[in-house]
Amino acid sequence: MTGPDTVLPAGFQVQIDPRCASGGWAHLLGRSPARLLRMSSRAVAMIDDQGRVCVSDDDSATVARTLLDAGVANPRPMFGPHEDQVTVVIPVRDNQAGIDRLLAALHDVAVIVVDDGSQVPVEVPEDVILVRFDTSRGPAAARNHGAALADSEIIAFLDSDVVPCTATDGPGASCRDWLTALLGHFSDPAVGMVAPRIVGLPVSGPGAVARYEADFSSLDMGPREASVQPGGRVAYVPSAAMLVRRSAFPGFDEDLRVAEDVDLCWRMAADGWRLRYDPVARVAHEHRVSLSTMLDRRRFYGTGAALLADRHDRKAAPLVMKIPTAVALIALLTRTRLGLLIALLCAGYSARGVYERLDPLPRRECVSASLTTAGLGNGLVQVGSVVCRHYWPLALLAALVSQRLRRLFLQIAIVDALIVWVRFAAANRRRPAVDPVSFFVLRRLDDLAYGAGLWQGALREHDPTALLPVLVR
Repeated sequence: MTGPDTVLPAGFQVQIDPRCASGGWAHLLGRSPARLLRMSSRAVAMIDDQGRVCVSDDDSATVARTLLDAGVANPRPMFGPHEDQVTVVIPVRDNQAGIDRLLAALHDVAVIVVDDGSQVPVEVPEDVILVRFDTSRGPAAARNHGAALADSEIIAFLDSDVVPCTATDGPGASCRDWLTALLGHFSDPAVGMVAPRIVGLPVSGPGAVARYEADFSSLDMGPREASVQPGGRVAYVPSAAMLVRRSAFPGFDEDLRVAEDVDLCWRMAADGWRLRYDPVARVAHEHRVSLSTMLDRRRFYGTGAALLADRHDRKAAPLVMKIPTAVALIALLTRTRLGLLIALLCAGYSARGVYERLDPLPRRECVSASLTTAGLGNGLVQVGSVVCRHYWPLALLAALVSQRLRRLFLQIAIVDALIVWVRFAAANRRRPAVDPVSFFVLRRLDDLAYGAGLWQGALREHDPTALLPVLVR
């Protein structure tokens, strides 16, 4: 399979993220990781007052591609494939009600349903292609089989428990509305995959678990658009709803019954394809509303980390951090004056490195100090998260033998939940639907279940790689 063509077509537009601009368009600062783009006067002249670049020739195409790949701009395509160039592939097993609901929302689009060994064979309308496996081969095999039967350039994978929805999170949008919002991305020839935001399907009389799942489902990648790449803010997108370009699609790994979507995203990114997450388009997912089924699903997801580590080495690491930052955080957690001094020295060392990389950014002293402080803060948040989620068995053992550590881990558990709560409210501009006490309990149970699955997978595969942090210089 050949790599993608990266030349953007005439008429394609990109929008610079205003958070990356520093006193105009001459210096653009990417923040994860920190990197500075110094734009030539000729490139700056291609950027309009709103921070847009419209591709009109080879030079503007190069500038637009550079901005996209640096993560300082987002695509604003003006055109794309038509809906009749799409085939929807739906794997299903024992979910007739879900198939009925989804097919009712899909109009004027080719559909292939693959029945993955349902005990009672599913039924579909005459205009829908139906393929049945006598025994279950797994969702990866079902999707691959359906994709092989499709003759369109764009393939949309939808699970049987989702349905296109409106911008207000309710079901009812037509398939055309949903597809239109995503298909434009494929006017960039380097884009191999695009995915919508997955929100919760409204349920009647929801309990605390349903309200928690509606806001904190692991399928929801949040309200901000992003490039999808390992180690990025959006590291993968779920296969419950995604569109792929046939020429870019290498097929799901049929040996995987979990994390096959993460594996697909990372393989396509390694092949040079660009992947996009666009929350403007939404599908609603029928979340699990009982505590036992939710936690069992989280545990199941956790087992996939060991499989990913076997295929993608350290990309599945629970924590990636620079050595100076790690030393500073460990020193801070000692809560001693010596620890504070060591942390300040490490912060100064990191700030100096950032300062040198930002030359000749105006006011780079303030910017480097701000980035270093933010890096330490994010590092603390990451450590708190992995202690509660990935390393809780070790934290529990430590807490049993030390009252001081027991108190520290309790504080970490409370602060971590508070940070997640506040970040959700800031990103979505509303309070979570679940009350604070229920949220804290469910968040900690969520992390316990995922962590249990993580350790289970590592023990089963006899490989601790998925448990090991990555420290970089």
